Amino acid sequence: MKIHSLECWAHEMSLKEPYTIAYETVSRCTNIFLKAVTDTGITGWGCAAPDEVVTGENPETVIRFFRDCIEPLLMGSDPWRYVYLLEEAKKINSSAPSALAMMDMVLYDLISRESGVPLYKFLGGYREQIATSITIGILPVKETIKAADKWISKGFSILKIKGGKNYLEDIERIIRLREAIGEKIEIRFDANQGYRVEEALAFIEGTKNSKIEVFEQPTPKAHEKLLGAVSQNVSVPVMADESLLTLRDAFRLTRNDLADMINIKLMKVGGINEALHINSVGKSAGVESMIGCMDESELGIAAGMHVALARPNVLYADLDGHLDLEGDPFHGLIRLENGVLYPGSGPGLGVIDPR
Repeated sequence: MKIHSLECWAHEMSLKEPYTIAYETVSRCTNIFLKAVTDTGITGWGCAAPDEVVTGENPETVIRFFRDCIEPLLMGSDPWRYVYLLEEAKKINSSAPSALAMMDMVLYDLISRESGVPLYKFLGGYREQIATSITIGILPVKETIKAADKWISKGFSILKIKGGKNYLEDIERIIRLREAIGEKIEIRFDANQGYRVEEALAFIEGTKNSKIEVFEQPTPKAHEKLLGAVSQNVSVPVMADESLLTLRDAFRLTRNDLADMINIKLMKVGGINEALHINSVGKSAGVESMIGCMDESELGIAAGMHVALARPNVLYADLDGHLDLEGDPFHGLIRLENGVLYPGSGPGLGVIDPR
């Protein structure tokens, strides 16, 4: 099997409802899609979701990386040599994680399709379903509760609440939210680097009766020791997100007890292959993993879901980045029922050509 044609293009999508996090408001996104066809007639798909703040990329740099690196490497190559191909791409530019993730994804899709099994089974097939959280951006208290009620009515049992702009307002929102939704719904809180250490500690103290399940990236990624200062002084598990971009980051964070959990996003770590390595580091350190996401097409979300299904150390999923996108060309790769994700039965990522 050899790759004999490649096509790569940018696709802009708007969000039905813009959302706000600690450092920005998001109303639209651009994903880059990659299609590869082999001489045996198998078609594979990949997706990049570049983000200047998180991945250091934009759509133009991803397209350029495709033309300068991915296309020359993949054309005429055997997808089964995916490790070699990915390592060669990283030699050219290791600072293009979502572009690398797109390349990685298309290779895994091709080889699992040729094997005739869904990707999660190809990767190990540990489980067949996983619950996902649903994200609520920074909103006033009443709007937060209204949004929570909407998603709970649709069957979701895990809420991920964004904050980080004002810890006192965040405390009030979480307390009032818990009072409104009762005890059975899980609440995870993501400060997106917005707090100082003393604010993070005050937030946990102020919400101690609200039973927060996970406290995600409270402090700036550039000062990872601050993350450790929080995690070592609160009872709620602290999760590293923006602080984790590479395998080396995972080793450093877990070796030095700077985080209790890690959020692995394919787009920021460089794809499936690297995510599996990072998860193994977490497992060796006794640190649980979550597979998270960016604002991604269902294609990218499906890849994250397949990784989450494949490994026992991945206990959490935050794979909702596709639910609010308008104009997503990919559908039917994931079945979502009452907040639980299930894979399709087709091979690979399960794509039927959307074009």
